[in-house]
Amino acid sequence: MKDQVPHVTSGRNADSPQKSGGGKMTRRLPSLFAEWREDVNCVFDRDPAARTRFEVLTTYPGLHAILIHRISHRLWRRGFFYAARFLAFLVRLWTNIDIHPGATIGRRFFIDHGAGVVIGETAEIGDDVTLYHGVTLGGTSWNKGKRHPTLGDGVLVGAGAKILGPITLGDNVRVGANSVVVKDVPANRTVVGIPGRIVQSRDRATVNPKRPDLDHNNIPDVVNQTISEMMTRIESLEKLVAAMRRPENDSRYIVRTVGNMRGQRI
Repeated sequence: MKDQVPHVTSGRNADSPQKSGGGKMTRRLPSLFAEWREDVNCVFDRDPAARTRFEVLTTYPGLHAILIHRISHRLWRRGFFYAARFLAFLVRLWTNIDIHPGATIGRRFFIDHGAGVVIGETAEIGDDVTLYHGVTLGGTSWNKGKRHPTLGDGVLVGAGAKILGPITLGDNVRVGANSVVVKDVPANRTVVGIPGRIVQSRDRATVNPKRPDLDHNNIPDVVNQTISEMMTRIESLEKLVAAMRRPENDSRYIVRTVGNMRGQRI
């Protein structure tokens, strides 16, 4: 059966979501201070370098960006569009992180390092999501409707990855560094490559959203696997040809093996 991509609602642990007139999923926001408290606390769960609250509050640009986005997003929802955009502009100058105030971001959101992260206007991000530096949640259309990705709960996106278009990544998806994802991804999958391909299922894995799986070194090497499979196939074909060898005095049949690349008469 083909994998089905479940519908994802950003911030599903908040109050019940409702659809706005434009079709985008909206939700009643928790209090600003409750969101800020969770944003600060989640840093200690996901960054072993974090030591004190003062250090985190004064030196983490990713935290600065999300804390101010909580304000600019509220301004955007209330129709103060210019004030929201100008506040987001100031944050981009300060942090080098560009988050459109219209983007919907769930609770306990963490941007590690932060430099070069871009999140578009219609992007929707669930709870307990982690992004690394250089990540882009971008659009592929000039239409004013939904044109940016939707990320489920517990998603982790590696450094430099690009997720483009109005696609959906299910809960607990992992995206390898520098991947380019342009198609929907079901929940509990690992995606790598350009374009992104599903290389691993995590249906049976135990997922702790507060401590994401950061073992990027365990992501399969798709290119190496493909080449290895090709070499195995070629070797089996060589053995088949060798079994059908011609008389030694017939010089027309020469095979160059892949293993040692030496000409052999068969």
